[in-house]
This record gives sequence, structure tokens and C-alpha cells, in this order.
Amino acid sequence: MHLSHISLLNFKNYHELSLDLSPEINCFTGNNGAGKTNLLDAVHYLSFCKSYFNPFDNQNILHGEDMFVIQGIFNKDEQEEEVYCAQKKNERKQFKRNKKEYNRLSEHIGLLPVVMISPEDIELVQAGGETRRKFVDSIISQADKDYLNDLIEYNRTLLQRNATLKSSYGNADQTLMSVWNGQMTASGTRIFEKRKAFTDKFSEIFGGIYTEISGSGESVSLQYASQLLEGGFEELLARALPKDTLVQYSTAGIHKDDWLFFKDRHPVKRFASQGQQKSFIIALKLAQFYFLKNNAGTAPILLLDDMFDKLDDERISRLAEKITGKDFGQIFITDTNPGRLQKLFGGKAKECIIVPIKEGGLLKAPSAQIHYT
Repeated sequence: MHLSHISLLNFKNYHELSLDLSPEINCFTGNNGAGKTNLLDAVHYLSFCKSYFNPFDNQNILHGEDMFVIQGIFNKDEQEEEVYCAQKKNERKQFKRNKKEYNRLSEHIGLLPVVMISPEDIELVQAGGETRRKFVDSIISQADKDYLNDLIEYNRTLLQRNATLKSSYGNADQTLMSVWNGQMTASGTRIFEKRKAFTDKFSEIFGGIYTEISGSGESVSLQYASQLLEGGFEELLARALPKDTLVQYSTAGIHKDDWLFFKDRHPVKRFASQGQQKSFIIALKLAQFYFLKNNAGTAPILLLDDMFDKLDDERISRLAEKITGKDFGQIFITDTNPGRLQKLFGGKAKECIIVPIKEGGLLKAPSAQIHYT
């Protein structure tokens, strides 16, 4: 699978752009703020129906304009898939596949898998459990539609249970609470079991990739932390009810799950250097790539934003060698240093195009693209 063409209108700092793409390696170079990352984010939109960086669609419209449009043509299983995304200010987002609009955006998730690696991903280590839950949920959801549906149902029920607790003033309707508890237990237990199975598979992939790209004997691991590891969901909710009634929200359930990261049995957040944390995150994301490739039936498009910052030359070389291997399909890379990209990818067997980006998001003429084969 690959994206053969992308066009933008009034998206972020782009007035208008139309670009044919290589099915292998696409590199975008230019100064910071030129719009390199915005191109990668547009590809992410076409896969996930939303930005990787800004959840507010209206804020992704070019300043002074009323709407943005992103269009892409994908080649998957020898067929073309046309994807269209449009957002007018303060209106419902429009998302189409082959000119047919989706009733629910969740129907699109997983069709065109994408893996993004960005400096923003440091939050996987530094931030709270919600960030890591979203990371895991995004992976499993792309490979398992039933999981995504259970997740949507669970979160909807959680909102209803919290609304009941908040409006009860310490005297919640027990019949209504029983309904919410039953629905949360059903979908939540299925989510828990799939998260547990995912962690076992994912950990094995992740450990091997970290060793490969770090070139060290460091030991890394993931640990799934869930209240359901201690007992059943119904019992958990029953024990939590007095506290839930007091604080007026649900304190127990799979919405409190987390994943703990370790290096040599020490927390990565506290004991790993910046370079080690960066290698840890890259290994997480490449493990995401392999998990999706193995379980979703196609190799995801890989988006690498400012990937080489805080990595030493040896780790950069090992990373470049890995992603140009036979396991990977289409890749997008941003960097401020075109010379480094030429050195890393110019001699590889795969085709690589290097596209300079000007300030303001304007692309140079297609003839300025440099091809290496």
C-alpha cells in the first residue's frame, strides 16, 4: 500500500499543493516552520480522519480562510482508493472514500494504516497514563474493529455513569447504576483481555527492535498495569461505588489502565538519557509498525518527523539501515539537513525523492526533486 498523490487546499500553512509521491522513500527538507511536518500531518489525516498534533479541526484551517481540503490517492491491493477530507469553520467534518461519505468516521480507521514518529512522542514517556492508553488503543483499533466498537461503547457508558453520579448528590439511582455497571463490565472485560494479549505480543517485538537500533546490551520492558489484574470488573465497581458516590465520578475501570516502561528494571522516565528515551520511543513505534503489519494485513505507511534529533551517528545509521530494508513500504521523512538525507539514503536500493520546502509552505517546482535509485 502507498499514497501516490496528495493535494492540499488551505491546510495549516499551505495555500495550495499538489504532489506526486514515490511508493518508497519521500524526504522533505527545509527550515523549521516551512511546513514539512504539516505534510506528514496531512497524510495522518487521510488515515485517521484527524490531526496527529491538533485535535481541533478548525485550528488547522489556514489563517484567514474558511475551510481546508485534503485529498489523497492510495494504491492498495492493486486498486485505487480516493480519500477526501474537508473542514469548514464551525461545521461538521466531511470525510469520503471513493466519493462516498462515511456515516461514522470509525468505519475508516484501519483501512489505510499509518505509523507516525514525532518529537511529540516524548509524551509517551513523560506524560500520564491517558497518553499511553491512547497509544495502545490506536494500535489495537487499527487491527481489530470489534475492539474499537467496544472502546466507543465503553467510553459512552462511562460518560453516562459519571453523569448519573454527578447529578445524584450522593444518592445515585441504583437501578440506573446497575445498567451502567453491566454495560461497562461487558465491554470493559473484552477490552482488558485484548489489551493483556496485545501487551504480551507487543513486548516481544519491542524488545528485539530496541536491541537492534540501540546496539547495546540494555534490557527494556513494558508492564501492563490494570485494576482488573486483581479481580473481576463487577467486584471492582462494587468496591469503588462508595468512593465514586462521594467524588461523583468513576474511579475504577479500564479507563485507569497504564503501561509502565523500564530500562534495566528502572523507570525510563527517571533513569534514561534523552538519547535512550528517543531510542525507546522509536522502538515502540517500530513495534507498532510490525504489529500492524502482522495483524492488519498490510504494511503501514511510516511517517518520520525530525527523526534524527538527539540520536548519535551510530544509532542514526542503524535506524536508516533498518527502515530501508524489505520489511518496510512507503516512508515519509522530514529533516532540515538535505546533505544528511542524501548520505543516508542516496546509495540505497530503494527509490528516494528529496523535495525542498520553502518558507510559507510553498513547494519548489517538481523538477527540483532529486531521485536516487
